[in-house]
Amino acid sequence: MPPIATPQTAPQTAPSSAPGLAVNWVICLCADWCGLCRDYGLVFKEMAARYPGSRFAWLDIEDQADLVGDIEVETFPTLLVADAGGTRFLGPLTPHAHTLSRLLDSLAEPGAATPHLASTQSLLQGLHAAPQHWIKPA
Repeated sequence: MPPIATPQTAPQTAPSSAPGLAVNWVICLCADWCGLCRDYGLVFKEMAARYPGSRFAWLDIEDQADLVGDIEVETFPTLLVADAGGTRFLGPLTPHAHTLSRLLDSLAEPGAATPHLASTQSLLQGLHAAPQHWIKPA
């Protein structure tokens, strides 16, 4: 399983048979009406630049409900970190750069991933075809 990229390592990922699953994804699930999410947007974009081996995406759970599908979001911001091996993290995260950085660094270590649920796999495949939601590092 390819590790989540850290500033020190940025692995090249091989093509996968399932579109969108070969890369490391870091996806923030938020809502535009949430002030905390809006503030976190800048931090999230900065982190995308620090982790170039991962693809970051920002999804508004209401505006992009078709992509989010059946994934339940109860607290903002909710983060999904996934790769070809499965879901590495799905849950709420304190909206601080240091917290996100520590999480991504810890996920760079080899470890078990939870197999993708159909809803997660669907989101990743849909997001692969929707680059307008990808964060372009500055």
